[in-house]
Amino acid sequence: MKAIVLCGGKGTRLRPYTYTIPKPMLPLGKKPLLQYVLTALKRAGVSEAYLAVGYLHEQIEGYFKDGKQLGMKLRYSIEKSEMGTAGSILPLEEKMDGAFIVMMGDHLSSLDIAAVVAAHRKSGNIATIALNKKGVPLEYGVADLDASGNIERFREKPIVENYVNAGVYVFEPEIFKHIKPGEDFANDVFPRLLESGQKIGGFAFTDYWLDIGRTTDYESINQYISVIDLALGMK
Repeated sequence: MKAIVLCGGKGTRLRPYTYTIPKPMLPLGKKPLLQYVLTALKRAGVSEAYLAVGYLHEQIEGYFKDGKQLGMKLRYSIEKSEMGTAGSILPLEEKMDGAFIVMMGDHLSSLDIAAVVAAHRKSGNIATIALNKKGVPLEYGVADLDASGNIERFREKPIVENYVNAGVYVFEPEIFKHIKPGEDFANDVFPRLLESGQKIGGFAFTDYWLDIGRTTDYESINQYISVIDLALGMK
């Protein structure tokens, strides 16, 4: 199976670290973040991956080269300007000859990607999105009302649970027909699919997942990287 890994963003929220290093190459312990992503793909049976790169792409290419060191075949699609998360995969349409994975090059997770692929194939949908279940505690106690406006019960600082887009997608090749240049998946492509009556599968999981989007996230995770390495099977 093939995969496309999105690595072209500038990582502006992680400045000053990303002034000189592309976000996927930020070191976690002794390994760059992108190595965790590629290792997860390899475990899921992916032997060939295309990296959609842009900002400071020379560092990514120089480190991973053709992927031989990881036991994978890596190819690069270089963006000359920002193309959007969906638009960035358009140049690779002819390379995708079956169902394929798209994922972010800057997320850290213990998600079983092979299970997402299996669920997608069983569903018959054009797309499947991995969704991480997150709980956020409210700061206040809340009251539940019945249909007549009477209070049924009180709940003290309840935890509100939602499904977060984890940035791991499995697509059928037909997805390319629904993408326009410069578009994003979440803002443009997925809403259009739903409006047109297409079904999008959701694969809910509670495994570890983190979008390293802020400097505090990055600095904090590096303090516990040895533990995370063990949890993700990187040692």
